[in-house]
Amino acid sequence: MDLEVRHLRALCAIADTGSLHRAARQLGVAQPSLSTQLKRIEQELGGPLFLRERTGCRPTPLGLVVLGRARPLVAEMRSLVAEARAAATDADGPQLRIGSTASRALAGWLRRLRARQHEPVLQMDVSPNALLRMLAAGRLDVAFVHEVEGSPLRVPDGLALRVLVDREPQFVSLPADHPAAARTEVRLTDLAGDRWMVDPTVDGEWDAVHRMLRAAGLRPRVLHGDYHTAASLVATGEVVTVCQPTCQPRPEMAVRRIQGDPLGVRLVLAARTEGELDLVFPELWEAYAEVARDAPGYGEWLNLVTA
Repeated sequence: MDLEVRHLRALCAIADTGSLHRAARQLGVAQPSLSTQLKRIEQELGGPLFLRERTGCRPTPLGLVVLGRARPLVAEMRSLVAEARAAATDADGPQLRIGSTASRALAGWLRRLRARQHEPVLQMDVSPNALLRMLAAGRLDVAFVHEVEGSPLRVPDGLALRVLVDREPQFVSLPADHPAAARTEVRLTDLAGDRWMVDPTVDGEWDAVHRMLRAAGLRPRVLHGDYHTAASLVATGEVVTVCQPTCQPRPEMAVRRIQGDPLGVRLVLAARTEGELDLVFPELWEAYAEVARDAPGYGEWLNLVTA
């Protein structure tokens, strides 16, 4: 069997939803069909990609390797299709090619750009360095990326940078019924007995979390997994994980500031010219400020909440 994009998309769906049932519903296929497809993919790749557990499906070490390569390919194919469709239907002018790592500000940014008659095409990637390389190669017009403390971005020559937030403290998401969730700020020592989940494909994230935990004198068990999977495992009480301060809590998940703000990132917008930055930066700041105001415990930190 030859692997195709649809097979990679199925693997990503299983990892993102955490179960064959939810993945099948998302993909619009029957669960037995998806289960059979997964078995064939695993046979082709030489080993199990997911552990089937009572709480759902969790990627194996081999699965994490495959997912790390599959996600960019699926995203690239999605971008290719979106650009081709837009080019076929939109004759009004050139599009604005935006690259970004994950951010809740994206929706508001894109909405504001469209209001100014820009038609953005979005390319997502967990690697800010990969997006900067795409920008330097002319495949993107601007890139909104983050730089994890202790892991400087590898910025290609010739790019212009503008800082959106010099240091965004990272928060922690934990089960809503966790004892530490009763406080507005969580001490790392309160999480000493918990398993942590970190996405090792995010540039610098793995090293930064380990440094933070070691500095607090902690040696918890750390699992590998993307943050879609982490969110579902947090909700079921399996893990805790670092998250953006703009992350919205859910009934089964709490988002709390870490005492002392031991982990931070710098948010940066990059382009090839200052003029391109001027074109889109104000809308990005407005969108970011909007989601920051709505984030419990973070809007106040940025002094964005009006009386």
